[in-house]
Amino acid sequence: MDIFTIITILTVLSAIFAFINTKFLKLPFTIGLMIIAICFTLVIIVLGHFEHWILDEAKLIIGSIDFETVLLEVMLSFLLFAGALHTKLDELRKQRAPIMMFATLGVIMSTFIIGGVMYWVAGALNHHIDFIYCLLFGALISPTDPIAVLGILKNAKAPKKLEVKIVGESLFNDGVGVVVFLVILKIAEQGLASVDAEEVSFLFFEEVFGGIALGLVMGWIGFKVMKAIDHYETEVMITLALVMGIYSIAHYIEFSGPLAVVVAGIYIGNKSPQIAWSETTQNYVDKFWELIDVLLNAILFVLIGFELLMIIPISGEYLTFGLIAIPVVLLARWLALKGPIELFKRRLEFLPRTDIIMTWGGIRGGISIALALSLKPEMERELFITVTYIIVVFSIIAQGLTIGPLVRKILGNTESKES
Repeated sequence: MDIFTIITILTVLSAIFAFINTKFLKLPFTIGLMIIAICFTLVIIVLGHFEHWILDEAKLIIGSIDFETVLLEVMLSFLLFAGALHTKLDELRKQRAPIMMFATLGVIMSTFIIGGVMYWVAGALNHHIDFIYCLLFGALISPTDPIAVLGILKNAKAPKKLEVKIVGESLFNDGVGVVVFLVILKIAEQGLASVDAEEVSFLFFEEVFGGIALGLVMGWIGFKVMKAIDHYETEVMITLALVMGIYSIAHYIEFSGPLAVVVAGIYIGNKSPQIAWSETTQNYVDKFWELIDVLLNAILFVLIGFELLMIIPISGEYLTFGLIAIPVVLLARWLALKGPIELFKRRLEFLPRTDIIMTWGGIRGGISIALALSLKPEMERELFITVTYIIVVFSIIAQGLTIGPLVRKILGNTESKES
């Protein structure tokens, strides 16, 4: 099946599902679309038992899509830029120290906690898994997904102080998480003895700081070019070209593309409205990237819903692993956040129970699935894909639907005690 037909089918279904959710379910956008996609997939499976060609055609379409490539190399850069473009630097600057700790040390700590506990769980269930593969799972599931977080937090109505921390962490920790995953993957492929510690450190440094530097340089160039003209059509095209160019350059010179795009988006989104853009240009740029964000989010979460029931291997043992992994991942996130929160809470006036809210607000999504799909068969690929999907579905639906009430309950209780 050709690529245009696949895109057409996904876009049409996404539009239909978005209409159903907006008109009838009225759930948060990403949650509603994924639930409808899962229900739609269940209907296809049931109909497929009576008319086999229906299920065969559906599997052909889903099988034609390389989810890992579609997300990590096509969608991710646009979605990250759209989110970063509207992140205010003044608020982010105040919270930069804890956000950086959450996104770096927090991800690394979470990776080792999850890896260690899952290694122990596997042993208790008499399923031998090499420790390095458990660490790979810890790395792919530790970063929260900015795409899911941004979409769900819009409906949670969290206080601005809290929203900046969660969104800021999510925008940066996925880039760091991908780098940590790639480093551990290299060790798993080559063996610990053949990988030099200095080489690993340089790889991490190059990916992270190289990505940040590239984002700053390209963001500055884009800003200067747009400052030289006043033509909204051209300036919208420049932002689009900038995202595509940054990601391609980062991929070629082996810097972190996600971090580069985020930094460029924050730079342009904060610098250009005051100096480079007219009011008309800002309006068109904002609306263009809002539309890109909504469209790609819709397609992404419809894809997650379809792939959930089409490609993951189901077994009692895998489901057991998945159900055990949910509290393990939540506990690891809470422990990884607790240290930085305690360190900075007095100086930065953290809201009460920030650790609980940020733990529950750490939504996992497409990035974790894409990384799981990149595992090789000998790395317990089938098991970790199943466990990842279980965590992602629980995260988006259960956590996503309850984060708003949780925020209101905790902050409401705090206000009532103070009064």
